[in-house]
Amino acid sequence: MANSPQARKRARQAENRRKHNSSARSMVRTYIKKVTAAIDSKDYDQATTAYNAAVPVIDRLSDKGIIHANKAARHKSRLNSAIKALKA
Repeated sequence: MANSPQARKRARQAENRRKHNSSARSMVRTYIKKVTAAIDSKDYDQATTAYNAAVPVIDRLSDKGIIHANKAARHKSRLNSAIKALKA
């Protein structure tokens, strides 16, 4: 348990950051699921729209360090290749 005032403040800040980061990660997963659902339903236009909405969110969280840059790139690449496969 935090005993000094500084340690108590750091514990409060860490908890607030944890909640914020957790919410942001959840949001990204939701965007990715929307794209995946559109791909599964074989709807190219809806998948493209969902992908274009998801990319800035993924990039923003990657820039902030909430998700790793390689993970962001991997998600974008896999989603994009799945969408291209729909069109072909």
